[in-house]
Amino acid sequence: MASPVQMPPPLLPPRRSFAGPVVLIIIGVLFLLGTMRILSLGMLGHWFAHYWPVLLIVWGIIKVLEYQQAQRAGVRPAGIGVGGVFLLIGLIVVGLSATQASRFDWDELRDHIQVDDDDFHIFGETYSYEDQLQQAFPAGSSLHVVNDHGMVNITSSEDGQIRVSVRKRIVTEGRSAADKRNDQTKPQISVSGNTVTLNANTQNGGDHGVTADLDISIPRKAAVVIASRHGDVSVVGRDGDIDISNQHGDVAASDINGKVSLTLENSSARVEQVSSDVSIQGRANDVSIEDVKGTVQLNGEFSESVKLSRLDKAVTFHTPRTDMEFAGLKGDLDLDSGDLRANELAGPLRLSTRSKDISLDGVSGDIRLQNENGSVEVHMTSLGSTEIQNRNGDIQIYVPDKAGFVLDARARNGEIETDFDTLKINNDNDTGIGTGTVGAGGAHVTLSNEHGGIEVRKSSTSGAPPAMPAMPKMPKMQKMPKMPNGPKAGDGPQPTDN
Repeated sequence: MASPVQMPPPLLPPRRSFAGPVVLIIIGVLFLLGTMRILSLGMLGHWFAHYWPVLLIVWGIIKVLEYQQAQRAGVRPAGIGVGGVFLLIGLIVVGLSATQASRFDWDELRDHIQVDDDDFHIFGETYSYEDQLQQAFPAGSSLHVVNDHGMVNITSSEDGQIRVSVRKRIVTEGRSAADKRNDQTKPQISVSGNTVTLNANTQNGGDHGVTADLDISIPRKAAVVIASRHGDVSVVGRDGDIDISNQHGDVAASDINGKVSLTLENSSARVEQVSSDVSIQGRANDVSIEDVKGTVQLNGEFSESVKLSRLDKAVTFHTPRTDMEFAGLKGDLDLDSGDLRANELAGPLRLSTRSKDISLDGVSGDIRLQNENGSVEVHMTSLGSTEIQNRNGDIQIYVPDKAGFVLDARARNGEIETDFDTLKINNDNDTGIGTGTVGAGGAHVTLSNEHGGIEVRKSSTSGAPPAMPAMPKMPKMQKMPKMPNGPKAGDGPQPTDN
């Protein structure tokens, strides 16, 4: 008789896995150390972004040990379970996100949302260092400054020396790493021919945030070239030319006897008291220029406002939306996305723009003006050859009471009004026509408007034209704050094309 088949004993129910709880305990302990300030949250973030796969390794080791123990005990090995699956998925997703975040160019994002350097570092602590450099500055030399991250402030020295005061901030995971980065990013001065180069050397910080603020004093006669990113620039008191390229900062230049050339990218600029020419190009935010004895050229995109005051010579302004040239400005000009206001402006004036309300007071000389989708109001002090074309807005021109001129005015879908009795006005058939000669004639005044009226007035009928409101000045460059001694631990709109 065959013996009965022996059935293996049934396996006991599996014990619950403790891999998930162990991983949670490790994460909880690390966060507890962070909240107790034993470890900084920045350091925890850095560790997690780089070493989170260790938690998966710990999980796997525990599962292997549990499997071997289950085999010896004759029980089924514990599975991962639904909760464990969700925990693993969450750990992997958060870990990969943290790793990518640690590699992301946060400086670029910070520039777009305009957050200060010290408030925007996630993975690391901030440590502060100071340094001093000094050496002879060769006579007749120019200075070239390169600084990727940090302010540049240039003043005049009383001797033939270059003196540099450096205030550095380094964001990294610990003091030893910060000390290493500090040694790797020492500013460097080199001399080649007639060029002295000062390199802040912040690029050697790699993916760690290194910011170096530079206070520089050099002889007043020296020309200066500055290449700056992620920081403000200030130059005061200079007889030589200055050439500044800046991104994401505020540029200030004052008391300059040489030429001023600025190339801006998402920066603002204030230029004043310049004895020579001024040129600004690129993509700028606020721009303010005043008390310039040379020519002024602005070419690019200006997303916020342009303020000009007391410019002795010709001004050229070009953007994708506005072209403007005039001979000089004794008063003020204020230009933004919707308005252009100016007083005491000397012609010949050439202006072509759109979607602006234009108000010009105290204009002398010839005028060539084109506009659409806005009103035009011009008060003349000395009448020259005048041609104004507008669309979808009224034209008002005020001329001196005793001025002589020849008028040719046409308003389609609008009417013409005048204070001068010798002019012939006909407002029939949806088109106003004004012609005639005032006084002895002389200057030709040609006015053309579609979908708007035309008024030709005597200056006396307007009374005293309202004075231009005082234009607020751009805030001056703030002095760079002194960094505290010792370590410091723990803590877009699209351009409107004026």
